[in-house]
Amino acid sequence: MGLEPYKARYTLQLQDWNERVFKRRGIDYELVTGETLSNDQAIVTGQVLDAHGRTYFGMSQLMTLVKKMKAGEVTNEDVVYFEDMFQPGIESLPYIMDQVDPAMRPTIAVRCLAQTIDPDDFVHVWGMQKWMGLYEKMVDSFADIVLASNEEMAMHMKIAGWEAPIYNISGLAFGKDEVRARVAGELKPFNQRAFRVGFAARWDQEKQPDFFMDLAELWAERHPGQRLEFALFSGARLKSNNDSYMARTRDLQARGLLTIYEDLEKNDYYNLLNDTRVLFNCALQDWVSNTVSEADTLGANVLYPAYRSFPETFANDHDRLYVPWSLEDAINKLEKLIRKPHANQGKISDWTDGTIDRIVDILEGKGEQWRRMSTDYRKHTHESKY
Repeated sequence: MGLEPYKARYTLQLQDWNERVFKRRGIDYELVTGETLSNDQAIVTGQVLDAHGRTYFGMSQLMTLVKKMKAGEVTNEDVVYFEDMFQPGIESLPYIMDQVDPAMRPTIAVRCLAQTIDPDDFVHVWGMQKWMGLYEKMVDSFADIVLASNEEMAMHMKIAGWEAPIYNISGLAFGKDEVRARVAGELKPFNQRAFRVGFAARWDQEKQPDFFMDLAELWAERHPGQRLEFALFSGARLKSNNDSYMARTRDLQARGLLTIYEDLEKNDYYNLLNDTRVLFNCALQDWVSNTVSEADTLGANVLYPAYRSFPETFANDHDRLYVPWSLEDAINKLEKLIRKPHANQGKISDWTDGTIDRIVDILEGKGEQWRRMSTDYRKHTHESKY
């Protein structure tokens, strides 16, 4: 049960990444299709996925699934795997499964991408927590597997009182070979790359674009005459859920302190990464982030805050993690990372490239080392996964 494809979001590649692993492992799988509301692949209402398109696609998927269940095509030997915990129409499943023979009840697995357990998720921006928290409790009551992307997310689920079996997949679904293949030829040598620092998160308040703009201004102040391009990469026309950012963005752009690359096709974005020295992140909420895997795959250094999921993602690499909200620490580490490729470059994307395999292991009942249901679940947070 995948997500609808969007040009501006990684969902365009998600199905391909999954199918490559499923085929390699010889899994008998079926894609449950949905109907798209429009063909423009644009996020018109909302900020992560289009509010109308997401719900329309999800409900049409459920209709297809229910039809298959009615026809006896889904049994207790099957797993129904949802790429997102929020799936409009999902209440159909317990309604049906509570009334059918146990032999016709599939295993239900959901992947949590954020939800109300994340204080910086967009659901709080829009005041959805009143009902979304109740929705989550409903799903928690019947899901057989809840997949968290990292230890910190699993901990948030635990303190929210979720009781379904929780597993840490330690990464986001990612396909390193597919991403690498989108850049023609060899990767550009680091010392031939433009002196560019990229920012690839959404330009929304939970990604803290003000901090990136602070960094650009501080760099210009401290290094007058030293060229370093601070660039924003966006897969759509630039917008934000906080209007105050936009005026400042245009001001920095006019002063030559910020370059905006917007409405980028994926391959265009990857070609920019292939000519970028550092990808910078200052998000409050990313829960691993596909941007780090993409940049690490394409030979750019990465500099992220030592916050929530990122220490696990970076295997506690102090060179590429800075003290959250410390401009001083961020700029000191940036100065080093623009000079030469980091010794651990490539290791993050190697690890996240195995995330779908970890998911499949869990769905097949062979991933119990990732289960996080004991009271000492916090013991895993300091471990380096690779």
